Amino acid sequence: MRSHVAHLAEAAGLVGVMAMFASLPIDGASALGGFIGRTAGPRLGASRRALRNLQHAMPENSDAENRRILRGMWDNLGRAIAEYPHLAGISDSGVERVEIVNGDALTGLTFDGKPSVLFGGHLANWEICASTVHSLMGTSVLSVYRAANNPWVNRLMRWFHGERRAVPKGSTGGRELVRHLRHGGSIAMLVDQKQNDGIAVPFFGLDAMTAPAIARFGYRFGCPIIPVRVERLKGARFRFTVMAPIEMAETGNAARDVLATMTRVNAVLEGWIRARPEQWLWLHSRWPTWRPATQV
Repeated sequence: MRSHVAHLAEAAGLVGVMAMFASLPIDGASALGGFIGRTAGPRLGASRRALRNLQHAMPENSDAENRRILRGMWDNLGRAIAEYPHLAGISDSGVERVEIVNGDALTGLTFDGKPSVLFGGHLANWEICASTVHSLMGTSVLSVYRAANNPWVNRLMRWFHGERRAVPKGSTGGRELVRHLRHGGSIAMLVDQKQNDGIAVPFFGLDAMTAPAIARFGYRFGCPIIPVRVERLKGARFRFTVMAPIEMAETGNAARDVLATMTRVNAVLEGWIRARPEQWLWLHSRWPTWRPATQV
């Protein structure tokens, strides 16, 4: 009963916050979210972890630079939260808030009827990335989301996602992804979080536990692995870019090929993050240890 009441109270609080942001114009909501994020975020205990991650991942940075990145990260996160109730409005092609680069590469996949694996990371507003993928590919794409622990919060977040076809992260969702690929569909995943049962893959020169699923799907179904990037340009305006497929290793050694391909995936993510470090979510416990990465 206590857990149920706590979940309802948490959900009610979130509804209030989302209603406040929904009542504002898109730019006003984004600006307010950014102000709250950069004002309150750096004072939270989680900022210590973010600073540690920055110090180890980019040791060449000065303390002042890392604190600038930290403040920018909180600004971006605050904006992403405030933009949640406006996802449909931001992604609407008629308002031109999302500049799409090479989008034909995705629409072409839907006409070919061949499977593909798309990946991105927690950069800028990653929900805009997901919304754009679904807008371009329709029902041919199935994405993965992390279900909230609170079922009421989970329903609210899923409501904001609109008509996306998506499955929760986990074994049940994994089976759905396999079925979808087998029938010629495409899947989309964020792959920059720590995976305790993953494999150690270099990331910023350090071993990071990484989910190898997208590489294994690529080899199993003979499909391309395609990076999709979202950048925040200014305020609630974004650029979405479809990049060339990752070159997949082909040595005949399955474990070594998966590791080499995931190393290339992490290298793409690292390049995006280095270009706009304030737009990545540095709060993750991404590295279990701070030892240099093993060589592939």
